[in-house]
Amino acid sequence: QNSMVLSAAIFITLIGLIIYLHFVKIDQESLLVIGSLGIQVTSSYASGKESTTFIEMGQVKDVVINEAIHMQKVIYYLCILLQDPGDPQGVSEVVPLFQSSKPRLDCLIEVYKSCQEILEQRKTAPQSS
Repeated sequence: QNSMVLSAAIFITLIGLIIYLHFVKIDQESLLVIGSLGIQVTSSYASGKESTTFIEMGQVKDVVINEAIHMQKVIYYLCILLQDPGDPQGVSEVVPLFQSSKPRLDCLIEVYKSCQEILEQRKTAPQSS
């Protein structure tokens, strides 16, 4: 009977590990910004599974570096601000990026500058009707 309990515990642990690797453990995160189309955010899990989210450029109000205080430590993270359809000056949603990889501030600044360049090109480009 002890061997059956031990086998069940090992089995449950293995199932838990597989679920963790497939749904929780993010191995890599990427951001692709195309000024004429939108922003694609991809998360690759340790199991090889990928999750991709696409945000149309018409929904993007701005990209900002936000800060939060967590356990006596300041954490910086990149966010996409989505435009409120009812209020052009308002923000309907804040989408945080790189939540698993938590890059350093100097890395976030480089990504932020690149995103701002693309957003500025979009704003200065003549709108086609």
